Amino acid sequence: MTPIEYPFWAWVTFFSIVLVALFVDIGIVNRKAHAPSRKEIFIWSAVWISLALAFNGFVYWMVNSHFNNHDLAITKVKEYLTGYLIELSLSVDNLFVFLLIFNFFKVPKKYQHRVLFWGIMGALLLRMVMIFAGAELVERFHWIIYIFGAFLVYTGLMMFRNEEDNFEPHESGIVKFATKFIRISKHYDGDKFFVVKDGVRTGTLLLLVLITVEFTDLIFAVDSIPAIFGITTDRFIVYTSNIFAILGLRTFFFLLADLADRFHLLKYGLAFILTFIGVKMLLPLLAQGLIMFMGDANTSAFAEFLRSYLNHDYKQMEINISLAVVVISLVISVILSLIVSSKPKSEEAIEE
Repeated sequence: MTPIEYPFWAWVTFFSIVLVALFVDIGIVNRKAHAPSRKEIFIWSAVWISLALAFNGFVYWMVNSHFNNHDLAITKVKEYLTGYLIELSLSVDNLFVFLLIFNFFKVPKKYQHRVLFWGIMGALLLRMVMIFAGAELVERFHWIIYIFGAFLVYTGLMMFRNEEDNFEPHESGIVKFATKFIRISKHYDGDKFFVVKDGVRTGTLLLLVLITVEFTDLIFAVDSIPAIFGITTDRFIVYTSNIFAILGLRTFFFLLADLADRFHLLKYGLAFILTFIGVKMLLPLLAQGLIMFMGDANTSAFAEFLRSYLNHDYKQMEINISLAVVVISLVISVILSLIVSSKPKSEEAIEE
């Protein structure tokens, strides 16, 4: 499909909203390092979600007015919402790993906000590179989408394995690499990332935490970005939905810090979503194979259905199904997490 060329002012509007929101958040509301109260957390959670949904309204208005195409605008709204929900749900699951990192390094709660802020700033740039590079590769070499699909199926099936995450920050290659090439102290010095000791510029332990979080987010993007490509390869939709999802991660982190054990079944919902999207990305390859097997001259109803599918005649239906699957999977996994209590750690220790 021919990629849509969005007007320059649409990109300017997006980046202006993001920068203003970040300035208000970090430059005014959270100018001083502090542990946010529960009231702040709920207010800012509502702000970030509302901002993301409001931008989806802008997407509809912009596409409908610029391209004068109501159906296209509705399609882009659905793609954006599906991509946002996928990225948000995957990011929420990844926050549990951030929590593990902060607990391991014993990061004071009032400094965690600063680490997450700069981690997100780095993500804004890294994900832009990965998304635009990925979209370019898919556009030039369409078969790469099948590699993404197979990778997502593999990742989803691995997530179904009933095992706890064994991430050990001190054994992480990035920690060993950073400490080998960067002079880092073993202490915190307020919310500073660098200090001067004996005339030498030295990184604080907070810098090591930031490097670990940044690298971990990069690893997470390897899963989440291909997942959104399973919905759309539209650069504007992929990037904006991705960024709006991670903008509120700092707030969601503090919201979930005390509720981590309550959503213990969320990873199974995410595993199903990744597997579903991976299979969806592989279906065109299967359809092409079936048509080749049946022969191009075959005019059966099934053969015609496969040809219509490859011609994107069911594009709207695909988007609707994808959105429904994502929403239903998340709702069911959250509800079951609240109904089914997690296994006490003492019982796990006895079984081992």
